[in-house]
Amino acid sequence: MHPRSVIGAIVLAALAMPVGPAGAVDQYPDWKGQWSRFIVRGVAGQASHDQTRPGGYGQQAPLTPQYQAVLEESLADQANGGLGNFPTSRCFPAGMPHMMMGFGPQEYVITPEATYILINWDDHARRIFTDGRDWPKDIEPTYAGYSIGKWIDEDGDGKYDVLEVETRHLLSDRVYDASGLPFHKDGQTVIKERIFLDKADKGILHDEITVLDHALTRPWSITKTLKRIAQAQPLWRTAVCAEGNTRVKIEDENYFLSADGKLMPTRKDQPPPDLQYFTRKQR
Repeated sequence: MHPRSVIGAIVLAALAMPVGPAGAVDQYPDWKGQWSRFIVRGVAGQASHDQTRPGGYGQQAPLTPQYQAVLEESLADQANGGLGNFPTSRCFPAGMPHMMMGFGPQEYVITPEATYILINWDDHARRIFTDGRDWPKDIEPTYAGYSIGKWIDEDGDGKYDVLEVETRHLLSDRVYDASGLPFHKDGQTVIKERIFLDKADKGILHDEITVLDHALTRPWSITKTLKRIAQAQPLWRTAVCAEGNTRVKIEDENYFLSADGKLMPTRKDQPPPDLQYFTRKQR
């Protein structure tokens, strides 16, 4: 075969090869590196759902009266030394959308079929499928839920700018943040996101989150912001919540484990655990 014919055949074959559902790899934005939570000055305390506002009542969450009462009970219990409505204190995963706050460093791995968000904390990772799949008909709910995304080229320059995501199939035993802001127990939460780099500063990543949930009187939209760590080779730590966790739940009571390994109460007049299965030593 003539060399030109061989070259032409190779070119035609290359053009005919599929490039994946979402296009060529160089079309994707640069989200490489290590990302951590952007600290907003003047907002003290635990990382709240809306990081521009203080936690608890300061979030001004549009809760129904029933779930406003759940928040009030949680805050009252915490003020009295309890954990309130915050299961993550006992090393349960935070789940969506709390897992996106950047409490620990995040890493984004983008492929045509899926974007992976690595967390390595109470929550380990998210998978956002971008291969054009439909919602599964039968799936078990999880803390992170099931996420389907779509890449958008907003400015028409041939490169993707925004990842639009919808997440469903979430376990209902989750909260927004450490104050115990509740979700409805029916497990019908839908979370929509738009994730994109800041136009003026490529070291800033925004995650616009809108929650649709029956514990809310209307959809609730906030923006979480992450900053890229300015290190070529950042240190990646692995955190295991169970290591050094001093919270112990026995039946409906939460206790504290002291430095010498003794069980301590977390509030005044807290009853001790039931020891009926233990034989006490006679003094």
